[in-house]
Amino acid sequence: MLITAFNHRLDVLFAVVAQDSEFTETSERRGNVTVIRDAKSGALVGMNFFHPADILGSDVLHDGQVKLGEADVAKLNTALANADFAERLTADPKPYLVVGFVKELKKHPNSDHLKIAQVDVGEEKPRQIVVGSPNVAEGQKVVAALPGAFMPSGKIIWPGELRGVPSYGMLCAPRELALPNAPQKPGLLILPADAPVGAAFIPANFKLTY
Repeated sequence: MLITAFNHRLDVLFAVVAQDSEFTETSERRGNVTVIRDAKSGALVGMNFFHPADILGSDVLHDGQVKLGEADVAKLNTALANADFAERLTADPKPYLVVGFVKELKKHPNSDHLKIAQVDVGEEKPRQIVVGSPNVAEGQKVVAALPGAFMPSGKIIWPGELRGVPSYGMLCAPRELALPNAPQKPGLLILPADAPVGAAFIPANFKLTY
């Protein structure tokens, strides 16, 4: 996993490779690079690259999530090596917003409005996702945000629990995807029936109605 996002005001590129561990991280800065590790295990959590235009050039940088190719990641790894850090990043081309198919829907045992969906996202097994949208139904094609998805709001999707039931992603409403003229009310974005399961969700590739 590699999630990268740029903050123009702070002039920093954030690189996230793992879920944080509830404020038990340690950080080490050398020059314009900070490496963040889990305080207990020492595992890499993320990195901050200050003044990233000096590393990547300004063309690839814009506020919000930045998708980096292998050549860009190689430049970040050179910056890490120059700062004498041993850690290295790996490019991650996997899409984290994908077309999902709601195969099964059950009532949540501890909630009147939540439901437990089994969602086919093109993987070997369906993903269990807890959903609260009032318009969810079996047989729908929807947008699934997988763990590691960086949402337009800045939120990163991680595995979690809702009312005691594990959930491994999120089904998305138009407003959560920051789509133009999205209704400001609850309700999933329902995709056309012929949308290919597991395909990356790129709005321009779909005929959207909501």
